[in-house]
Amino acid sequence: MATFSLERTAPLIPDEAWRRLTRWERHGDTVPLTRVAAGPPGPTRRGTVVVARTGAGPLAFDDAMELTVWQPPREGAPGRCRLEKRGRVVRGWAEIEVRPWPGGGARVVWREELDVRLLPSLCDGLLDRSGRYVFGRTLDHLLRHP
Repeated sequence: MATFSLERTAPLIPDEAWRRLTRWERHGDTVPLTRVAAGPPGPTRRGTVVVARTGAGPLAFDDAMELTVWQPPREGAPGRCRLEKRGRVVRGWAEIEVRPWPGGGARVVWREELDVRLLPSLCDGLLDRSGRYVFGRTLDHLLRHP
């Protein structure tokens, strides 16, 4: 299991940073062989299920996540969401927090607990480093591109 935190400051108002980070289908843009979908249709809310399908053919698996917290930023208050990973292969959780940054912009904190079933604890360091790399790259991409 790997637990890590990523922090970024973006020259965006918090609402825009939040909008970019919670466009779930865009989360697969930087991860090869990954597609992301969310449902049910309509606006994201508590209970929305986000599914990242990674791989090809019989080697593909779903990383299903349910939104258990959904609090968009409002009137200077930070926004926060929490996704509980419910897949058969990937377990854990992810939290995204967006808050105003003094002097303008937004401060983003992405926390993640990542547990890949059948991966021995001997691989935790590799899982931590690869998680930081993949999610850091995704975070940077989402904040840079509308």
